Amino acid sequence: MNKYRNQKVYYNGAKIDSKKEARRLFQLKLLEKANEIEDLRTQVQFELQPSFEKNGKKYRAITYIADFVYYDNKLKRVVIEDTKGYKTEVYKLKKKLFEYKYPNVEIEEI
Repeated sequence: MNKYRNQKVYYNGAKIDSKKEARRLFQLKLLEKANEIEDLRTQVQFELQPSFEKNGKKYRAITYIADFVYYDNKLKRVVIEDTKGYKTEVYKLKKKLFEYKYPNVEIEEI
């Protein structure tokens, strides 16, 4: 168990960060089998700021990793989901950067 009290679990051999996330993955897999969603991907990385160098110091890129990304056939759009039990300050900042860089999509919090 980590500091946010989420417990890592395994689903079909993959390590999932929390029970809540594993439950959501199971639900999404059912929706995919029912053809309500398609192209389900997990742990999708979005670049918020590229890496750069300043005064000889290298800075790593800032990224946000979405729990799930899929295409919703009813809504006719891509959905980005994050399962949250607790919103950290880092998450809040990354979400704000995401909203700025990708104005046509939103993170849906489950």
